[in-house]
Amino acid sequence: MNTIQKSIFKLTILSSLVVCGQAQAQAKRTSILPATLQIKIAEQAAPPDQRAGAKVYGYSPQGDFTVLRVGSNHTICLAPNPKQAGLFAYAYFDQLEPFMARGRELVAEGKKYQEKNDIREAEVKSGKLKMPKQASILYVYWGEEENLDRETGEIKDALRRYVVYIPYATGASTGLSETPSVPGLPWLMEAGTYKAHIMMNPENLSMDHGQH
Repeated sequence: MNTIQKSIFKLTILSSLVVCGQAQAQAKRTSILPATLQIKIAEQAAPPDQRAGAKVYGYSPQGDFTVLRVGSNHTICLAPNPKQAGLFAYAYFDQLEPFMARGRELVAEGKKYQEKNDIREAEVKSGKLKMPKQASILYVYWGEEENLDRETGEIKDALRRYVVYIPYATGASTGLSETPSVPGLPWLMEAGTYKAHIMMNPENLSMDHGQH
């Protein structure tokens, strides 16, 4: 094989790898579900008595973040992000919306986790961004798309996590440990900060909770 043939061979292999990589990346993406199904999944994150009146955010057929249903109570639900593997639904007290919405804005701007956190902290301290003065809860519900019941929005073997935000709370002010220990035991994460929160994880889950 001469030099030119070797070069062509290498380019062919490289092109094949790129195409395969793109195909694999596309295979990992979750398709955008019908709005009615997105709403059903999003509702699963909230307590049963709060589901019907909850405001629901989700995604248009073009992938744009949008309101799927106007709410009539104090609960906001988020349908799964089609760019994220698996199905993650959230529900939270509407007084957390400024904090959550600002986080979404910063992510859309391309901000990484720590930068997003620093910006929100500065805005809270300056008074630009308002955090609830009282305890406010976030519910998380997630599982695999292959386990989704498309009629009910329920996910077989789904897990649940509960996060209660209490700005600037500490172990001393709550009686909670600031260190994770026994699986399933509530503990205070990011104690003393603007986003201090009580973590309640499933017993079979790690202590991590994602990035809000």
